[in-house]
Amino acid sequence: MDETDLRHLRRAVELAGEALDAGDEPFGSVLVAADGTVLFEGHNEVSGGDGTRHPELAIAQWAASRMPVEERAAATVYTSGEHCPMCAAAHAWAGLGRIVYASSSEQLTAWRESWGLPPGPVRPLPVTEVAPDVPVEGPVPELVLAEGPEAFEELLEAEGVDILAADRPPVV
Repeated sequence: MDETDLRHLRRAVELAGEALDAGDEPFGSVLVAADGTVLFEGHNEVSGGDGTRHPELAIAQWAASRMPVEERAAATVYTSGEHCPMCAAAHAWAGLGRIVYASSSEQLTAWRESWGLPPGPVRPLPVTEVAPDVPVEGPVPELVLAEGPEAFEELLEAEGVDILAADRPPVV
């Protein structure tokens, strides 16, 4: 993990904040080529009722239709939260390379429980259980501190993300 990785990961967190500001679930992702070129950025767009509108799925679909196999394998996906099983499978099927995420599915599950929210419709599994050959790095302590969501909220606020508007959960 170097400064370039952290810069792209911070951008994914910013995109999650943009999703939240737009009334959507707070997840953001960035696809970066091996040469450092940002190829695709996106955030969750599930508020319209389609629960599959995750940025990681959009990245996999975009990459599969526009990038040669070798370039996909050398690319990195930076994301604010660990891929769900649907997105992890799409990532593997598209032949994308490394995943770097800020917060883990395990952390998100614990946070949701602490906020009194019901579990999601799909069992949260680590990416490595769904796509065992995909290299994965995360969670990233610089962005998600061991103290839990409160510390993460403070970090995001310091970076200018308004996570407390409308009593919403923190960006992940």
